[in-house]
Amino acid sequence: MTRRSVLNCTVLSVIAVTAALVCAAATAQSFPNRPIRIVVPYPPGGSNDIMGRLVAQKFTDAFGVQVVIDNRGGGNGIIGTEIIQRAPPDGHSMLITSTNSHLVTSLLSKTAFHPIDDFTPLGTIDASDNLMVIHPGLPATSLQAFIALAKARPGELNYATSTTSGLVTTAMFAQRVDIKMQHVPYKGAGPALNDLLGGHVQLFFSTPSSMVGHVRNGKLRAIGITSKQRLPALPNVATFAEQGITDFDVKSLRGMLAPKGTPKPIIDRWSSESQKILRMPDIVEKMASQGMGPYFMTPHAFHAHMRSEFAKYAKVIKLADIKGER
Repeated sequence: MTRRSVLNCTVLSVIAVTAALVCAAATAQSFPNRPIRIVVPYPPGGSNDIMGRLVAQKFTDAFGVQVVIDNRGGGNGIIGTEIIQRAPPDGHSMLITSTNSHLVTSLLSKTAFHPIDDFTPLGTIDASDNLMVIHPGLPATSLQAFIALAKARPGELNYATSTTSGLVTTAMFAQRVDIKMQHVPYKGAGPALNDLLGGHVQLFFSTPSSMVGHVRNGKLRAIGITSKQRLPALPNVATFAEQGITDFDVKSLRGMLAPKGTPKPIIDRWSSESQKILRMPDIVEKMASQGMGPYFMTPHAFHAHMRSEFAKYAKVIKLADIKGER
């Protein structure tokens, strides 16, 4: 290649980079210029849906445009996630999801996206522990009583899952206490809870927000929470540690992801508004009533956390020999 050719290539590269930067700056300056969509990759009724609707109005107030929740269930969250993967990186389309499920799904299923490399993290919103609930028709009122019942009836009890992380959590629990149950998968927490309430399945692990009301009115029986302390929303429910299972502290983080290539000024705007919203007293109070708590990570910290969790879940899945759909 001649010196002139090298020079021409260099000039063209500089022009291309400059044009991309100018385009990104223009996009950031015009944000927001239309309604914003937050995709929940699960049906209505689950914790992601509840949390999304809780903050959507606050984002509407902050951005000055309508922020709407778009439920796109199916494929263990894959369908809704792919919508955001393909969306323009202009700040007007976001994903709110359990980061555990988001990562585990890519380990168990064949996806068109990489859960980290194909998205831009905006930060986490809340952290929830896992609540174990059973149908009240079962003759068990404690964790140890349930374990004894399951051992006496190997393979007869059905457990529901609505996310891949729920599958991993339940499989880890069954392995930890040496019980065998039948798996019944659902496309979302809402349908899973409906069948649990109807007695078609007997056990469900999930974040507390979608189940607190059913526990309080006696339609479901909570027999353990994986946190280190009891939940203020359900003070009578003992922790796993209090009931003899001391090494099963499982926490779910919920975060927001944008399409890959979203300009940094837009990322910073979302991050800043999220922090403000999570400090609002009414949001803190409403989250606490649902068994959730505000938990914010910066985009950089969130990205590092997902990298670490992805490696951890890969090891757990391999050791537990959990099979996915590929």
